[in-house]
Amino acid sequence: MRGLALALAGAGLTVELPLLPGHGTDVADMVPTRWEDWSAAADAAYVELAARCESVVVVGLSMGGTLGIWLGERHPEIAALVLVNPLVVPPDADTLAFIDSVIDGGDELAPGVGSDIALEGAVESAYAELPLRAARSLFAAAADVEAALGSVTCPILLFSSPQDHVVPPVSGDRLVEGVKGPVERIVLERSFHVATLDYDKDEIEARTVQFVTDVLAPIGA
Repeated sequence: MRGLALALAGAGLTVELPLLPGHGTDVADMVPTRWEDWSAAADAAYVELAARCESVVVVGLSMGGTLGIWLGERHPEIAALVLVNPLVVPPDADTLAFIDSVIDGGDELAPGVGSDIALEGAVESAYAELPLRAARSLFAAAADVEAALGSVTCPILLFSSPQDHVVPPVSGDRLVEGVKGPVERIVLERSFHVATLDYDKDEIEARTVQFVTDVLAPIGA
């Protein structure tokens, strides 16, 4: 997300890029964390930013997109959301049951899902392993977020990658169907899941800056 954050900052906007609990260190730090930890950190970052800014737009990728929608459901004053391949629809019951059986069998970690990127040489800063209990808490939260989509009324800029090997594009479809606010959806034909590091990263940055400045312009007028 750093490139996108720098693009927004370069446009003269105040930007916060919080590091969520368990992220950016070692996978052992992620193992005990759950959705409640990440959502509390995201909410605290939003509240702090909102206290010193006239209006706030929330931008998120993947689980960060889920958190962005969650914030939008709880803070109707949020000006807009920018979402890149957000998780909205959790895995089906059979998949969840399989994950539970793996956990019950004593395995706490699975192969990681990082660096789903089409651009050769681009690498995501991600753990090589996926903590299953943490992932399970995300999937449970995604179901709650999906159920409350109708409470989101702010404008949304949605980026969707048809060739996403981490979050099926049906999550984007469900978002468009469920929210009450206007959605501008941009299809990223060349990029995989981590589109902010992929072929379309420049387009994502440019369109996000334009969208955010357009949304905030009437507020600052």
